[in-house]
Amino acid sequence: MTPIKKLLGGSLLALAALTGSAYGAEKTAPIHFGDITWESGSLITEILRTIVEKGYGYPTDTLPGSTVSLEAALAKNDIQVIGEEWAGRSPAWVKAEAEGKVHGLGNIVKGATEGWWVPEFVIKGDPERGIKPLAPDLKSVSDLPKYKDVFKDPESPEKGRFLNSPTGWTSEIVNTQKLKAYKLNDSYVNFRTGSGAALDAEVASSIRRGKPVLFYYWSPTPLLGRFKLIKLEEPPFNEAAWKTLSDASNPNPIGSSSLAAHLAIGVSEPFRQQYPDLVSFFEKVDLPIDQLNKTLGEMSEKRQEPSVVAKSFLKDHPEVWTAWVPAEVASKVKAGL
Repeated sequence: MTPIKKLLGGSLLALAALTGSAYGAEKTAPIHFGDITWESGSLITEILRTIVEKGYGYPTDTLPGSTVSLEAALAKNDIQVIGEEWAGRSPAWVKAEAEGKVHGLGNIVKGATEGWWVPEFVIKGDPERGIKPLAPDLKSVSDLPKYKDVFKDPESPEKGRFLNSPTGWTSEIVNTQKLKAYKLNDSYVNFRTGSGAALDAEVASSIRRGKPVLFYYWSPTPLLGRFKLIKLEEPPFNEAAWKTLSDASNPNPIGSSSLAAHLAIGVSEPFRQQYPDLVSFFEKVDLPIDQLNKTLGEMSEKRQEPSVVAKSFLKDHPEVWTAWVPAEVASKVKAGL
């Protein structure tokens, strides 16, 4: 071989090696999921990751953040997937979706809901536990001012306490605006818990002790699978009012029930382009809400890690998830478990 041919051959080999390395790096780069902090989001994320890794062979990892920061990261493709996205809730999501930067895939939990709740015994009592009804006529958020002493705040006893979402959640903004809209700021403290786990612990502890508690909550969740709760009535949903509730800077919010829940899997536009096989899978995800609530309740009671519960769920309920994926993918997941 002449020197020039040797040089050319060596250059081509080097180029092929570099191209191959780059392609290999692209294929093995993990798909970044948002590290959701509430139980249903954590469990759904782990179910999706397990199927993606064991069924499709793609590596994954998780990156932490609040709801707001994760939605911003998704729009920039810093993360690629949010396993439980309450689509259409936040202005940031609506803007990014309109610009084609993010997409909500599927309708993953039908019948999901959110609102303000109290334990059933607050209204109806519980004879077995010797608890008398403390707010027998409580039906609506408009009734709350006359029951502020029932939900007395230990640090400001002249007011009641409303347990809000943690700061950084979209629902915290909405609830704060609702307190203004329902003119409850003079009678209730807007108490923000430090995390989803802290909110759960506060509510569960109060219910176990038979103590009244007023709180924001949603379904699917462990609490709705473990305790008898009553959701307070709010004015019918109004789209114009909703815009004032989801905008933290609006000084004159208008009361309204929350936007009907649509739980989807949030993905970035580059992800949608790069992984059509996973997009097809995500669009078919359908988790029965009663079964999900029960699973979440057991996970909470036993203090199990979501990754462990996800694998158990996939082993125990193939009738649910095998419909989401091709048969060969389902076989790989079963073998991997």
